[in-house]
Amino acid sequence: MSSTTTPTPAGVSPGHPDKLDAAVLKVAGVVVLGAIMSILDITVVNIALTKFQTVFAEPGGEPLAYSTVAWTVTAYTLALATVIPLTGWAADRFGTKRLYIMAVILFTAGSALCAAAGSIEVLIAYRVLQGLGGGMLMPLGMTIMTRAAGPERMGRLMAVLGIPMLLGPIFGPILGGWLIDNYSWHWIFLINVPIGIVAVGYAMWALPSDRPEPSESFDVIGMLLMSPGLALFLYGVSSIPGERTVASAKVLVPGLVGLVMIIAFVLYSFRPQHPLLDLRLFSNRRLTVATITMFLFGAAFFGGLLLVPQYLQQVRAETPLHAAYLMVPQGIGAMLTMPVAGALADRFPVGRIVPFGLVAIVAGMFALTQVGPDTSYWGFIIPVLFVMGLGMGGTMMPIMTSALKTLTHHQVARGSTLLNITQQIASSIGVAVISVVFTNYLNGSPRAGAVLGAQFDPSIKDRLGPQGMAQAVSELADVYGRTFLIAAILCAATLVAAWFLPRRHEEPVALEADADAPAAPVVLH
Repeated sequence: MSSTTTPTPAGVSPGHPDKLDAAVLKVAGVVVLGAIMSILDITVVNIALTKFQTVFAEPGGEPLAYSTVAWTVTAYTLALATVIPLTGWAADRFGTKRLYIMAVILFTAGSALCAAAGSIEVLIAYRVLQGLGGGMLMPLGMTIMTRAAGPERMGRLMAVLGIPMLLGPIFGPILGGWLIDNYSWHWIFLINVPIGIVAVGYAMWALPSDRPEPSESFDVIGMLLMSPGLALFLYGVSSIPGERTVASAKVLVPGLVGLVMIIAFVLYSFRPQHPLLDLRLFSNRRLTVATITMFLFGAAFFGGLLLVPQYLQQVRAETPLHAAYLMVPQGIGAMLTMPVAGALADRFPVGRIVPFGLVAIVAGMFALTQVGPDTSYWGFIIPVLFVMGLGMGGTMMPIMTSALKTLTHHQVARGSTLLNITQQIASSIGVAVISVVFTNYLNGSPRAGAVLGAQFDPSIKDRLGPQGMAQAVSELADVYGRTFLIAAILCAATLVAAWFLPRRHEEPVALEADADAPAAPVVLH
């Protein structure tokens, strides 16, 4: 392909550039399948942590510590973060189709091995293998869909990809609880095997062949700085809730070492012509504003979202499965607004769309500050979660659309990688910050902490008595309300960044190869 010729992306009909035709939807189906596997796996495993404490314990011995089994989640997340920076280079080097199929195979193999694990240590090791495959699925999926749809239809395609991203945390616990209750913990991993086999076959048939041009040298120094640096930093951040303080060696040592390596990477990355992460993309104002907005939104919203199922289980004494059912209205709200927001993002500046979604989320988060030990589900909590879901569907995907619309063909893979890393770091920091705030409030209310202790030591209920226990539950609800207030303030801060999103119509950049860049893989028949 000549750099002076603008190709028609796969599936784009010149006569009907605004419609999602069958060819594009075929490609989107592949990406959504991979995203479902990757995202559901994170949330499905969360529901099984208590089960892991007993099934992997020594026969007749004490259950494993929660901090030990939590590594099944942390290890996956760290592997995910480690491999994401490599995805942009690997997509250029091997081609998106081949790399995507390889990632699905790696993830599926890791899933099968996890189901066969005989100890918690082996399970953690296999979760790393899973994460190495899963980490490539989302940025690759975004790259494939962006190139297939063209910039004019980016919003609607991102809305399709956003469905598993936003609904996974809601339906994952339901699926996990159902599989564990009716079958065994092995099935939370085995269910990925048939899906993975179908996804590989579907990808081989549906994804058009691309032409990789391995002209870029691999940034070894960047990889040695960024990947382990990011993993160490996120490990330190992820350790904050368990340590209950930032001033712990387990937090400070890896966190600071990782931060120094990341800073060193940033300083170094402007030297090579083809860095592992192309930070030069931030010279694009729209990409920069969208990335900052997404970071603030991800940290505030996903941190606050963590509190809702915990409140339902700890204050309202709901089972994990029932708590997951109560979260469904949020998913319904997202499903209603996501396709609408995607279509609007293709026609109007996102600066006129995203604030409405953010206002709904901020209003919902502030409303949750009023939760108590007996707050009505149907009269308050469910409507609030539904409104927040409406906001979810109108926020994240338009922000990503705004960023990716500004990139040329050769920049798409690198831009997708930057956005995915931003989202990963933001959610990890948000969860850590909100967890620390909650823990500090909880430490200031010993009676509220007794409610959590009573889940493992029933004698606490007897010592407190019915009246004392009711007072303790009320104080715990107050702790959640105060923590929701912090999350609401952080969400409101996102509105400041969103103010700088484009509010005037700007033509999207054509997905053509850069005139001064090597040919990138193209998704063409």
